Amino acid sequence: MKEKIKHPVRMLTLAAMAGAFIGLTGCATTGQLEELQTKVNAVASDAAAAKAEAAAASAKANDALRLADEANRRSIETESKIDRMFKKAMHK
Repeated sequence: MKEKIKHPVRMLTLAAMAGAFIGLTGCATTGQLEELQTKVNAVASDAAAAKAEAAAASAKANDALRLADEANRRSIETESKIDRMFKKAMHK
């Protein structure tokens, strides 16, 4: 008789321990999964927006570099012209 009682008690104890383990580890509900998916989608959207802004900033930086190079080239040309005019005036 003791074996019959022992077996159901063991099963009940095992079931209680399994339930406690599952409860403590935390099961994700559908709502939690949907919330997580929403957050993942928001992060992906933010990353795409940041990538687009970075591309625009890079394009602006390239334009600024091109303009700075052009200004430097013109400055060098102007300096050469002034130097030639000075030398010409000194020879007279």
